[in-house]
Amino acid sequence: MGKPTGFLEYPREVTQRRPVGERVNDFFEVYEEFPATKVQVQGARCMDCGVPFCHSGCPLNNLIPDWNDLVYRDRWKDAIRALHATNNFPEFTGRLCPAPCEAACVLGISDPPVTIKQIEKSIVDRAFSEGWIVPEPPPTRTGKRIAIVGSGPAGLAAAQQLNRAGHTVTVFEKADRIGGLLRYGIPDFKMEKRILDRRLDQLTAEGVVFRPNSHVGGNVPVESLQKEFDAVLLAGGAEQPRDLNVPGRELKGIHFAMEFLPQQNRRTLGERINSKGGILATGRRVVIIGGGDTGADCLGTCHRQNATSVHQFEILPMPPADRSPETPWPLWPLQLRVESSHEEGGIREWAAATTKFTGDDRGNVAQLHAVRVGPAPRFATIPGSEFTLEVDLVLLALGFTGPVRSGMIDQLGVKLAPRGNVATGEDRMSSVPGIFAAGDMRRGQSLIVWAIAEGRQAARAIDRYLMGETRLT
Repeated sequence: MGKPTGFLEYPREVTQRRPVGERVNDFFEVYEEFPATKVQVQGARCMDCGVPFCHSGCPLNNLIPDWNDLVYRDRWKDAIRALHATNNFPEFTGRLCPAPCEAACVLGISDPPVTIKQIEKSIVDRAFSEGWIVPEPPPTRTGKRIAIVGSGPAGLAAAQQLNRAGHTVTVFEKADRIGGLLRYGIPDFKMEKRILDRRLDQLTAEGVVFRPNSHVGGNVPVESLQKEFDAVLLAGGAEQPRDLNVPGRELKGIHFAMEFLPQQNRRTLGERINSKGGILATGRRVVIIGGGDTGADCLGTCHRQNATSVHQFEILPMPPADRSPETPWPLWPLQLRVESSHEEGGIREWAAATTKFTGDDRGNVAQLHAVRVGPAPRFATIPGSEFTLEVDLVLLALGFTGPVRSGMIDQLGVKLAPRGNVATGEDRMSSVPGIFAAGDMRRGQSLIVWAIAEGRQAARAIDRYLMGETRLT
């Protein structure tokens, strides 16, 4: 423990976001740099608890007190080793994870918790800049071949682990570029794609083979994977969006969030989007239905596309400003969260439910009709609370109901869990021998930190299946 009294001496300090007037004019990351000296001070706030609940809050069981102490002692190279011991991609989680570890921090019982997420990001970014992160190809190969379907965080984590165990790994991705939602879904203002590309360069140099434009169950028959590979890991995510079945849903101008967000990712990459099929918020009155992270991503994107106005709907009531007594420490707290996109503008509508859409004589959406509702689980309509908004664009960010079943999953014939995810045993194997599943495809829509943890767990299971034992962690 670097400084036993650090948590008493130093206040929590976080990275500042760039000024709103500046950042809404570009798609660069919203956070400013945080000096290394300040990161070390924040590391000193870690209490090195006898029972570090941050471990239980983190699905990856990151060695948080260890690398907090190493940063405080200016031992950054040792810190990245400790960080990589449990997390393949801390540069992703350090930017995109909501930090359940901080919610479980023991210091958070009485004071602001340790800035774990910021320290994590600072360690890995410094490690890249110093050249400490290099390819680590395996010294020998086992002769076993593994196919991974999906190149999101679960698939990439499993790929790196299995490749380092000496297996030959091929990652199939239906999109034209590798990365899954990290590539086409997460806005660049949350994570610039150079961050993804530098890690993909490492995996490629280690020997992982990537095959984009390869839609398993489409232009890649599932039978070929079963014949050519010793094991197959399904890590294609939970891509089936939850729809809103109300009158007027068929009107033009109503889109799923994952139709809207990937287009902006492509524009930022320099691609041209066909104007006929393009979805832009520029000069339009937008309503985003869904108050979660995807809705916030849509909100920030709409600001940068210069929407005329933006409303974001959430069916739940407005949470309290501080941790609700219903979710005491160390649980994930129910409380109001203000993301960078909310700082930039827009109106958040709480306890609001859409009842129908109406349109103009050309079939375009023109009005959204809604009503105020009571708390869950009934969401009872409040009499006399009906209201209407004039709209030109509606984005549905209502979450996902599980993996897309048509195609690969139907063709493989794997059994599904009651919620529609691929069912597996504790060994992560599906009902079809040699076919494994991980990430959102197995557990349903979840956090990036869970995806990486799932990928690592599946890699252990596959290595044991192929070799009879495993040394993977």
